[in-house]
Amino acid sequence: MSIMKRLSMIFSAKANKALDRAEDPRETLDYSYQKQLELLQKVRRGVADVATSRKRLELQTQQLTQQSDKLEGQSRQALASGREDLAREALTRRSALQQQIADLGTQHAALLAEEEKLTLASQRLQAKVDAFRTKKETIKATYTAAEAQTRIGEAFSGISEEMSDVGLAVQRAEDKTQALQARAGAIDELLASGALDDPTGTSKDDISLELERMASTNDVELEMQRLKGELGAGTAPRQIEGQPAAAPEPVAQQAEEDKA
Repeated sequence: MSIMKRLSMIFSAKANKALDRAEDPRETLDYSYQKQLELLQKVRRGVADVATSRKRLELQTQQLTQQSDKLEGQSRQALASGREDLAREALTRRSALQQQIADLGTQHAALLAEEEKLTLASQRLQAKVDAFRTKKETIKATYTAAEAQTRIGEAFSGISEEMSDVGLAVQRAEDKTQALQARAGAIDELLASGALDDPTGTSKDDISLELERMASTNDVELEMQRLKGELGAGTAPRQIEGQPAAAPEPVAQQAEEDKA
């Protein structure tokens, strides 16, 4: 099979699938019903046209009959007056009119038969259109109910396109939330273990923080003792646990020697 033929088959299949998805049987039924109404209207117009032509022939026949009757009367008057020539002329004209009346009668009979046939066809078509309309509405109602029932079933089962999209969105949100929670937990573990440096200093453990506080306290006490010594407070600075004893000031040492 050639590539072009395969492509043609693929495009035809996809187009047929798209058309089948887009087609609504209710719209198709309404369209068919509309076409039948248009056909019925055309048949009715045909019946009206034939009836109009028949009526026109009847009027022409009536006029010719009146003229024929008038010529017959004139021929009678001519014979009564002894004018056979005029009577013969009137009868000749009357004979021509009679031929026309006969021809109109033949056409009238043909139109009448055609009118009756079209009228019967119109009545049959009207019955079919009425039956189709009833069937159409029944099919539309059944289709609408089946469509609603199907949508409800798909919504409950979660197999509809809309519900599938919602389910996928929820699943993506849950997956993303779990990923963020795992990342946050991993970062906390790395900070607590010291594998990551915290520029704010808030990631130090309790032991490091306590040692830093003790070192800061010792520095403050030493600074206080130094200042007291300079001001002559007289007492030796208190030895801080964990620190070597400070040497006594010269003034305090001389006072101890004088007492001895």
